[in-house]
This record gives sequence, C-alpha cells and structure tokens, in this order.
Amino acid sequence: MCICFFAGVHSITTVSKVSVKTGKSISIPCLYGSQYKNHVKYLCEGPKWRFCRDVVKTNKADPSGKYSISDDKRQFIFTVTINNLTNKNTDYWCVVEISNGPDYGVHFQLSVTRGTPSLYVDHQRITGYIEENITIRCHHSNSGEMKWCRLGRNCVTGSSGSIDGAAVTAHMRDPNVFTVTMSGLKSEDSGWYLCAEGDIQIPVYLTVTEKPITSKYYSTFWDNLHIINSPLRLCMKRVWSNQADTVQSFSKLHFVYPKQVDQEVIYANVGNIRRTSPEVTITYNNYTFVFEYKQTLTFFFKE
Repeated sequence: MCICFFAGVHSITTVSKVSVKTGKSISIPCLYGSQYKNHVKYLCEGPKWRFCRDVVKTNKADPSGKYSISDDKRQFIFTVTINNLTNKNTDYWCVVEISNGPDYGVHFQLSVTRGTPSLYVDHQRITGYIEENITIRCHHSNSGEMKWCRLGRNCVTGSSGSIDGAAVTAHMRDPNVFTVTMSGLKSEDSGWYLCAEGDIQIPVYLTVTEKPITSKYYSTFWDNLHIINSPLRLCMKRVWSNQADTVQSFSKLHFVYPKQVDQEVIYANVGNIRRTSPEVTITYNNYTFVFEYKQTLTFFFKE
C-alpha cells in the first residue's frame, strides 16, 4: 500500500493536532474532494505513512469497536471515531483509497493526556435551531490567538465575522474560555467546525434543525381573542409553522374558555364551545394546548 499526500484538488482536509483525555472518545472529520464521493475511505494508524496499518474502512468495520467510520457523501466528509483513548493512540491518517494508483492521505496527531486537555469543548456534537443562536465555549490553557472555523472554509479570528452567511461573535471575557456565538442559523449551517489555538484544534459538529413544538411557550394579550380574524389560529400557526393547513379545520378542536370571552366572536371562528373558567383548552390529534388567563394569555403545550 502506498499513501501519498497531495496539495490542491487531491488533498484531504482535517485537523493537525487534537488534545484529548485518556479513556475518552474523539471524532475526527476528514474533508475530501467530490471526485472521491464513491471511493472507499479508511483510517490508518502509525506515524509513518509507509508503515501505517488500516484499522477501519467504510467497507470493513472494526470488530473490536475501538474504531468506527461514517461517510457523509452530501458534504464530502468522512468521520472517524476513536474510543477508549490511550497514550499509544497518537498518530493517524485520513485516507481515500485509489484503485488504480497511490492512495491519498493526510496525517493528524492526538495528544492524549491524563490531565485536562489543552483545548476542549463541553460537547463535541451540538444542536441548534433554525433562525436562532447557539453558543460554544472553547476551554483553553494557552495564550495564543483563538479561531472559530468551518472545516475547509473560512475562519473568524476577531470579535466578529461571518461564516457562510451566519453571523459570528466571539469574546474571551471568562478566564481561559473562548466563547463563540453563531446567529440566525440555517439548515445549511449544519456541519463540522473547528475551535483552534495555534496548531491545536477541537472539532465540533453542529446540527441545525427545526425546533420541536414540545415545551414551547407563547403569550398574547387577552384582548386579542376578541379579534374576529381568529388570533387563536395565529397562535396555532406559530406552533404548527409547517402544518398551517392542518389546523384550519377548527371543527376538530375542542375549546373551553373563560366567561370574559365574547361567545359569539369565538363561536364564529371556532365553533363547538362550552364555558368554564379560567382557561382555554384545545385538544387536537391527542395533543392538548392550554391557554391560561392571567394578565396575559399564556400558551403552552402538554403531552
């Protein structure tokens, strides 16, 4: 087997060095060119590429469970995970197999310590929600320049910038903590990022998704219920944002509302009402939505 590193279109992009704790696990992303989408990828262990041994492949699992690999052919990134780290797990290669020539690979190093890693995050995999913000805290022990980067793309080094249209702000107000906030998240922001200090990085995978409807709280003024244009429907649409058509048939909903509400107005919009106090309860498809009357009308969700 021959493994060669090539710059330019043939290169693989990954971390250079990661500080990790003994006994823990680490996931390393390896970005490859789109021309290698259907090629076999693998992880090779050893400091010298001529003598490294493959420990896991996309077409050959590791029976010991020490190593695992997955290939995201949409983003052209394969990810290797190394479990139960020891001080012997130091040198590896991300490799793309080439059937009619030398394989393409790039080296990365793990610095395995019994103490606190020199650069780490609270969670290597995090979840953010569309149109919202997410904050990442990078803990570091050195005094070098800190960066927040997207794998294979640009970095933010100062207090503000952007990555693929997502606004990024950063500060170091807390001792030994580099705090990064990404704002206005989009689903396309999902992917691998790097918190970096000098030649040491820690990869972070961000998943951006729709926020679930459970445990959502909304408020609207009580007077809004008297609007003939059905503010209850507007509230429902805020929750069922992608299912507005589902809630247009109010005949399937059951309402219980306070006596202060004008019965004719509510009946004209939703029908099937009866009086009680002091809340409005909506039952729909085995879900219950409750409006409580205090100074404002509070909306929350019950399983």
